[in-house]
Amino acid sequence: MSEDLTDRVTPTRRAYLKRGGALFAGGLLAGCAGRSDADSSPEAADATATTTTEAASDAETAADGDAAGYTVSMSPAGDVAFESVPEDVMVYNLVYADAAVAFGHGDAVNSLGFDSDAGGRTLDAYYERLDGVSFDRSDLAQLNSGSGSVNIDKELVYELDSDLHLVDPALVAGFDGWDQFDVEEIREQVAPWFGNAYSRTHARPPEPYAADYEYYTLWEIVEKVGQVFQEEDRYAALEAVHSDLLSTVQSELPPESERPTVGVVIYMDETFYPTKIDAPGFATSHIRPLGVTDAFAAGDVTFETSYDFEAMLEIDPDVLLHSYGIDSYYDVASIRQRLEDHPVGSELSAVRNDRVYPSGTPVQGPIMNLFQLEMTAKQLYPDRFGAWPEYAGGAYPEIPEDERLFDRDRVADIVTGD
Repeated sequence: MSEDLTDRVTPTRRAYLKRGGALFAGGLLAGCAGRSDADSSPEAADATATTTTEAASDAETAADGDAAGYTVSMSPAGDVAFESVPEDVMVYNLVYADAAVAFGHGDAVNSLGFDSDAGGRTLDAYYERLDGVSFDRSDLAQLNSGSGSVNIDKELVYELDSDLHLVDPALVAGFDGWDQFDVEEIREQVAPWFGNAYSRTHARPPEPYAADYEYYTLWEIVEKVGQVFQEEDRYAALEAVHSDLLSTVQSELPPESERPTVGVVIYMDETFYPTKIDAPGFATSHIRPLGVTDAFAAGDVTFETSYDFEAMLEIDPDVLLHSYGIDSYYDVASIRQRLEDHPVGSELSAVRNDRVYPSGTPVQGPIMNLFQLEMTAKQLYPDRFGAWPEYAGGAYPEIPEDERLFDRDRVADIVTGD
């Protein structure tokens, strides 16, 4: 790092963010790691919002006229103290971008990890169905160079001069050219880190973070981001929609004997890359609550596992769900056609019965999760929840109002503050 850049950044560091200090809102810290995604309740969220409001009020009336403050905690960053809501936030993945939008702070996001058009199109596909909800990605910085290695340029982090890095410090410490000392340098010279990336798959983070790392459900992470933005009421309202959706879906599931076997895959170059539905983490939190039989449950599936056509035919799931299928990296309509044209692929039950579907993005935030739960319920149980319409890319398909599994207007009102 150049000396002149350090001198420029340090004196202008925003004074309203700091690490540590008194735990102003000790009662607001969310739950334990390991709960299911369905564990949160509207009542619990309301209690959290009440506690947070009281804590903020206490801080505002503190002696000596000190500025109001609050503290939010999440592994591995620990306790992060705020004197004001961050207004300029570095974001790496869609979980946190979607959460920021959900809480009405999408304009605070200054970056995304990869091509903002690629990830942003996925967000747009869902937001298209919510009146007044959008995400302006026109001026976002791209953190990852896209040159073949997963990395962030430290100089770019200094240039962004963010109020908060809504990114897992353990994730960054594992990038090329980074270690814990670099992460601490940025925390001290620029702004704190606040994020948790490894909860998506419960993968092991790099040392020295591994020993004390905690895993959270998606909605526990979302709750903590809501606390960062001081939007506890919005969180409670949004989580109530999520709880209602889960109740609606799970109350209508058919008997286990009538549920399909499902394979979650990515298909590239005549090769299938599987994902276990019942593996820990929130990557499949839009599928796991639907109680299907995982076609890959018996296999030792890792990120390196792959199947050719003959192996897939032996497994032969009733349904194939292709990840990243909603206006993202893969054209599932084209993939479906290639499978139909393949001499072995055409024998797959999912292909023969027209049950190859675009599925959701594992790196999902709260709004994405709502749509992806609805989508998967329709794909797996059309007789119970209405058929999933034909989808060839672009916006999330329009669902007739009487077949929607959650209230779009309610979600839009929460996000826009109405």
